[in-house]
Amino acid sequence: MTGVQIILLINFVLVAVFGYWLKFLNLRHLRRYGHIVPEEFKDYIDADLLRKTRDYTLEHSRFGFIESIFGNILVLVFFFGGLLNMYNSWIVSFNMPFVLSGVVFFLALSYANTIISIPFDLYSTFKIENKYGFNKMTWKLWISDFIKSIILSTIFTGIMAAAALYLVKASPDFWWLFVWLFFLLFSIFMMYISPYVIEPLFNKFTPIENEEMESSIRDLMEKVGIKIGRVFKIDASKRSAHTNAYFTGIGKVKRIVLFDTLLQKMEKSEILSVLAHEAGHWKKKHVLKMIIVVEALSLIGIYASFIIIKSGILAEIFNIKNDTIFANLLILGLVGGIISFPLTPIFSYFSRRHEKEADRFAAEMTENPEAMATSLIKLSKDNLSNLHPHPLYAGFYYSHPPVVQRIREIRGQQ
Repeated sequence: MTGVQIILLINFVLVAVFGYWLKFLNLRHLRRYGHIVPEEFKDYIDADLLRKTRDYTLEHSRFGFIESIFGNILVLVFFFGGLLNMYNSWIVSFNMPFVLSGVVFFLALSYANTIISIPFDLYSTFKIENKYGFNKMTWKLWISDFIKSIILSTIFTGIMAAAALYLVKASPDFWWLFVWLFFLLFSIFMMYISPYVIEPLFNKFTPIENEEMESSIRDLMEKVGIKIGRVFKIDASKRSAHTNAYFTGIGKVKRIVLFDTLLQKMEKSEILSVLAHEAGHWKKKHVLKMIIVVEALSLIGIYASFIIIKSGILAEIFNIKNDTIFANLLILGLVGGIISFPLTPIFSYFSRRHEKEADRFAAEMTENPEAMATSLIKLSKDNLSNLHPHPLYAGFYYSHPPVVQRIREIRGQQ
């Protein structure tokens, strides 16, 4: 093992250990305070339900520990145990054309990762989620979803890998720019077609029957400046009892999708508050801002990758016998994950700030802060959300402010 490899190995382990330490703090904090019902939830949660919420978080977290440790061990063996070199040489031995070789390289890894994740997904779905009353999925539906996902993954991974590698071959000196531009355009294309082509493969979308509700939603969105194409109900209850709602579409024309579980459990004013919150993200241009930042960082990252790959240093450091761009990209993925880890709390901070702005926007738009507060209470209650996250863990990982804090700030606007 080279000196640089050892440095990368140490940093990978340090990142993993720090992440585990944060999770340990979070679990210890939950065990210490998980029996306390926050004042905001006293009319909605009793001691038994709070105990169930705590146990659900603890069980999911413990299982996440096991899955993460297993995954990290595989990464260590693959990158630092010589398996990457063996796998790369095996692909090269078939003497396939450059583009086809790369597509096979990445697809085979994708299939291997999917197969490895099957036991964890099954246990999470049919053991943990079932135990706490969330899972509604049958084995038949799980298998159907799995097959569809494999087919879609094959198609899109194949398209992206083939197109990117073709650009690499066609423009050896400027592929970094063309590949970045292709991925940007492809992601925008997927935003357009996903609601109409992909999502209906997994769920049934039907217009909501409540005309009064639809009219109120349209009136609210018009106040914001959003034109609604359709308001749909999704049959999410056939898979899970979790609740949610979301927007799809680019620009001013939006498609609103409400989980059927949400319609069953929330009042009209609360649903409008949830949608006003999502409208706030659009009005404040949060999604656009994040896309610009992410794409700018991606452009810098892909150019840096181009320089590093061109130098040939990675193959030397990891003793790669056949210096292929495929192996180099995998190594860069590993290095990028280590380097970008310190950025996690920064992105989390800005995400939480956006959520606060969207909360304020929803409270002002609906002129009903209490409806926004009770919608968050019900969402947390129905999804068994952790009401007592450790501040350091939440500060590092949480994309939303802790729910008790959100409710207090919203009620403070009344």
